Amino acid sequence: MTSREEQVLERIDRARQRKARVREEHITMAHGAGGKATQTLIEAVFLDAFRNPLLEPLEDGAVFGAGGARLAFTTDSYVVSPLFFPGGDIGDLAVNGTVNDLSVCGARPLYLSAGFVLEEGFPVEDLRRISASMARAAAAAEVSIVTGDTKVVQRGKADGCYVTTAGVGLLERDTRLGVAHARPGDAVLVSGPVGEHGVTIMLARGELDIEADVTSDTAPLNGLIAALRAAVGEGVRCLRDATRGGVATILNEIARASGVAVVVEEDAVPVRPAVRGACELLGIDPLYVACEGRMVAVVDGGAAESALAALRSHPLGEGAAIVGRVRDDPPGLVLLKTSFGGTRIIDVLVGDPLPRIC
Repeated sequence: MTSREEQVLERIDRARQRKARVREEHITMAHGAGGKATQTLIEAVFLDAFRNPLLEPLEDGAVFGAGGARLAFTTDSYVVSPLFFPGGDIGDLAVNGTVNDLSVCGARPLYLSAGFVLEEGFPVEDLRRISASMARAAAAAEVSIVTGDTKVVQRGKADGCYVTTAGVGLLERDTRLGVAHARPGDAVLVSGPVGEHGVTIMLARGELDIEADVTSDTAPLNGLIAALRAAVGEGVRCLRDATRGGVATILNEIARASGVAVVVEEDAVPVRPAVRGACELLGIDPLYVACEGRMVAVVDGGAAESALAALRSHPLGEGAAIVGRVRDDPPGLVLLKTSFGGTRIIDVLVGDPLPRIC
């Protein structure tokens, strides 16, 4: 590397090592986008207030022992707009999201809770439709919704319906998964075409004069993950579902936590033509667009082909691809080898180009 490149990398590293601090006086939409602002908010406010060994890894769920068993616990809130969209709705989105967060922790999802914040005047028929969707999604994922809560606020004080889910799952293997476990030589895979959910939501709002045949990819990943782990076993290092902030943000979390470089081949990333076209019109990189039924998997490099075959053998992984490799240098960065033969840094998402997609 040239001295100039080294200086740039040193500046990036120094900036990342600074203590997180929220500079804004008020919450902005970017704080909910899953990118830099979200990470800063979590570290500077929530982690600072609640710091403990289970929270500090900042994984998709906490893993702990209880009564001789190892359990995973997670929670999520859903404010997607619109509530109903091609391929799903807020109900199955909430169930699938919580199932997936448990699954990428290495757990078998078991039980969920569901909390509803309803606005005065919200149609009961829509609530029935959402509840039925949640029931179908729970059955498909082989989990039960076993407890919940309901609150109603005055007309105009909410946006129809918000849903909060929490879930608990059982870890049946001793293998520990996490963003800090990637090693040089590992392979990076995605389980299918990226960006479909985020683009679907943006187009469903009807605010853009764009037509595209796109549907949300919302789906439970527990079956797909079980197939992958059965094939690769201890070779699986890390699993993450690529929701807010997209694949790019997940890869940055892995690179930083593991102290490695992740090098991605742009041409290897699967993106459906309709999604790519919509992203080009919107000026958004598909790597930053949320998925709700896709995951990023980091596996031992020697097991990459076995992992790919296992993913493609499952209906939800037919479009899986090996998109990159883990290297030792430059640590903490994600590099994209472009279609034109160049290389550029892929940073964490800045701003909120796609608000309220989940």
